[in-house]
Amino acid sequence: MRLGAHMSVTGGKYMALERGKELGCETIQVFIRSVRSWSAKPLVQSDIEDFLKKKEELKEEIWPIISHNSYLINLASIDNEKLEKSYSAMLDELIKADQLGIEYENMHPGVIPMSDKEEITKDEALNQIANQLNQLMVETSDSKVRILLETTAGQGKGLGNKFHHIKTIIDKIKEKIRIGVCFDTAHSFAAGYDFTTKKKYNEMWNEFDDIIGLKYLFAFHLNDTEKDLGSRVDRHAHIGQGKIGKEPFGFFLNDDRFRDHPGILETPKGKDMKEDVMNLKVLRALIK
Repeated sequence: MRLGAHMSVTGGKYMALERGKELGCETIQVFIRSVRSWSAKPLVQSDIEDFLKKKEELKEEIWPIISHNSYLINLASIDNEKLEKSYSAMLDELIKADQLGIEYENMHPGVIPMSDKEEITKDEALNQIANQLNQLMVETSDSKVRILLETTAGQGKGLGNKFHHIKTIIDKIKEKIRIGVCFDTAHSFAAGYDFTTKKKYNEMWNEFDDIIGLKYLFAFHLNDTEKDLGSRVDRHAHIGQGKIGKEPFGFFLNDDRFRDHPGILETPKGKDMKEDVMNLKVLRALIK
């Protein structure tokens, strides 16, 4: 597995690659627009050029690159204004990812909105997400960016905590070459998927392959969690310091099927990145 972490773009998008190189990352994840605001300015041409130049310079060391979309985006919304904003923000994400030559755009599938006036079923919500994604792919038909549906903890009314949720969306996507999955260890553990022994690990991937298909798995988020198996609560922890423990991460890291897959840390961190250094060291020590 190609190990890396989520990197800050403070000081310019290219600085994420510089920071990744400093830590010895083989892959990185970034935010390419504000994740807590609907509005976002277009990318400055010089910022695009600096990023592409640095990306080319480090192309043998750091690949692939993942962009994580805004937390505000919810393609399952039944509020027309929020749905339009979500669609526009996601379209902006894809355009910018394409401008920067980023391979993957990661997204949480969506959340069933809570409303007293109108209700939407789980299947209706999943179908709506798929329809929105199909429309986005038509609008970005020249793009090579693959959208990754992230496995979630299922907190609240969140979708994506069960493999069949993701299968429902993928089945309805017309351009299959533009869709994939990012498996988050903390989220999936909280969702009830147990991979803490080699036997359970293998059983889980057999289930994933039967329902979704391993051919759709393109990336990992490597996070421990503060919360118990099946808690459906999303709380990341440092590797080996949570309920998953250190050993199970070795199953992922030493799985030949995932040799070239990116494994991204999203663990708690400070500005000096010492936590990333610590977690990467723990992960690398598990590689046999």
